Amino acid sequence: MSNDHPQYLQCWRCFKDLPLEVGERVMLHEECPSCGAGVHCCKMCEYYDTTAYNECHEPIAERVVHKDKANFCDLFSPKAHHEKPKGPSREEQLKAAAALFKD
Repeated sequence: MSNDHPQYLQCWRCFKDLPLEVGERVMLHEECPSCGAGVHCCKMCEYYDTTAYNECHEPIAERVVHKDKANFCDLFSPKAHHEKPKGPSREEQLKAAAALFKD
């Protein structure tokens, strides 16, 4: 992993930067201050992959049904992001979609 780009944690739901540094311990009930999404959840883990068995690359991980809820997985490792996503934010995409259905 290159140190050329800063690493930060980003919410899986609203894509906003989280006030946590990479390597910092993420507590079980930690939430995104912007949208309230759980941070210690599968969708924030580096092992999360929808194409893998049980949606996890760790074969010894216990099955977690709700991937977007806080869980007790001991193998949890927060996924670092190196650059901001390109294009409109999720919030902007939702507003644009809602505008399509307004009278």
